[in-house]
Amino acid sequence: MTPTETLRPELTKLPERIQALPVYRGYPVPWFVTSVNEEPEFRLADREKWRRAVQQKLCWVCGQQLGSFLAFVLGPMCGITRTTSEPACHRECAEWSILNCPFLTRPHMVRREDNLPEEAAEAPGCPLLRNPGVTLLWITHSFSLFRAPDRRFLIQVGDPCQVVCYTEGRKATREEVDESVAGGLPKLIELAKLDGKEAMDALAKQVQDFEFYMPVR
Repeated sequence: MTPTETLRPELTKLPERIQALPVYRGYPVPWFVTSVNEEPEFRLADREKWRRAVQQKLCWVCGQQLGSFLAFVLGPMCGITRTTSEPACHRECAEWSILNCPFLTRPHMVRREDNLPEEAAEAPGCPLLRNPGVTLLWITHSFSLFRAPDRRFLIQVGDPCQVVCYTEGRKATREEVDESVAGGLPKLIELAKLDGKEAMDALAKQVQDFEFYMPVR
């Protein structure tokens, strides 16, 4: 792994902060990535860097200090619940990742779970293990932490000042967003039903609020 290794030709121009990252097999290695046998394991996040990112307001992608605008990379279901396990980024770092990460630009791509280290764990809460097909760039000024039922921390993102929806390396249409929501919402409804009417009413309000920020039909 070396900062001078050749980048893949299909990647878009790297933002200045990402240019400082090392390169492995043609891809910049995000700051959060953990190493296994001295090689980056892109599927795993470093737990200590997660703590530093939320406590010191460091960018999840480049590791540098964040400003007043915080960019979160969310799936539509996380946009509805306003929760995520991944800390904030600079807008340019988040947007570059959305446009170039293979998992985010290929809706039918399935995340590989084979050959992960024994200590690897799922994200806290009740993550939906699917490729949502649509990715949200959620720009806000705030976030807070709360404990999931398993006692690990999750992030509650603040009200957005802007939301941009992407799919396949471009801006998504409203129809594409609706399709993604239709694929994930039944799971949220199923979970809310377990907690009763109050949870169902809260979810309905969350969906209504989410609609406000989506592309016009």
